[in-house]
Amino acid sequence: MIAHQEERGSGTVLTLAAIAALMMLIGVVHVVGSAAVAAAQAARGADLAALAAADAARGLTAGDPCTVADDVATRNGVMLRHCVITGDHGTEAVVEVVVPVLPTLLGPGAEPPGSAGRGWEAVGSARAGPPADAWG
Repeated sequence: MIAHQEERGSGTVLTLAAIAALMMLIGVVHVVGSAAVAAAQAARGADLAALAAADAARGLTAGDPCTVADDVATRNGVMLRHCVITGDHGTEAVVEVVVPVLPTLLGPGAEPPGSAGRGWEAVGSARAGPPADAWG
């Protein structure tokens, strides 16, 4: 009977360990899911900002192309990091945008090594304009 007394409570410890492992797995899935959502948002925002900038560069809409791109990026929840109008006729827009991945979950000061204070972010880039052979 004494041998059974030594094992008493071991089921509780194993259950607590299983719950802790499950909670960690849920946390990892949440972080990976948040990163995937941020990457998709960055890609979408970059596409829309590049299209808006290219339209402005071609004169289809009013305004400075990069200012228009910044406005569209902001309205889509991304931050414009880089905007360049290029091409032979100045009608091609290349943009880069960023989206914070986990700004509220990790809290202030929780940054990846080597990020130089930028935090965890997803980056999206896009090019918009006429096809290369459109001008003949």
